[in-house]
Amino acid sequence: MKLDKIKVIGFDADDTLWINESYFLETEHKLYKLLAPYASKEIVADQLYRTEMQNMPLYGYGVKAYILSVMETAIKLAGDQATASLLHQILIFGKEQLEQPVELLPDVHKTLNALYGKYKLIVVTKGDLLDQERKLLRSGIAHLFHHVEIISDKTPQTYRQLLNHLDIQPEEFLMTGNSMKSDILPPLSLGCYAIHVPYKTTWAHETAEAPQQNSRFKEVGTLWDIVDFL
Repeated sequence: MKLDKIKVIGFDADDTLWINESYFLETEHKLYKLLAPYASKEIVADQLYRTEMQNMPLYGYGVKAYILSVMETAIKLAGDQATASLLHQILIFGKEQLEQPVELLPDVHKTLNALYGKYKLIVVTKGDLLDQERKLLRSGIAHLFHHVEIISDKTPQTYRQLLNHLDIQPEEFLMTGNSMKSDILPPLSLGCYAIHVPYKTTWAHETAEAPQQNSRFKEVGTLWDIVDFL
């Protein structure tokens, strides 16, 4: 991978800079217990995922969108027994998740400080605007980024718009993240570079096959490994 033309490095936020998916899994396990009188864990998980996929064009990504789908799932499975108390408990789950601490992943500080000043560092993330802005503010690393882009989805078109906004060519941009589907494949399709940093858990919706024999793609074990390629 030849990266001598890189001017801007984009970082995904959730599960690349800080922990995110683990909190969703914690909420989901609470839901399994809450809905145990009405359905098995497997049925709850399947119904929730299908509900999320149906609602995504309307709600988008993030905790708030997730909790709306959780409430809809509870109503579908519990039927007339979906009481105000049950739905209120789901709202509590959502608020608890939104109030979780921002826990940076290993090597984030070290990596960003090593790259800061040599490249323009930006955040490119999906999710709820208010929640993502709040997490970035609480993370203690906001000052290291030249630009923050919080978008509804990561597609070739949104990356193309980002490149135009930054006034750079595809070969001058490197995207880094844990999602093959959102962080890697779209920028590669435009001629950008991409480095995949896997997280221990990945939401099923974000999984995709790694590109084969693409000289602009690299998978690494940790965020700090990026520094070795630059």
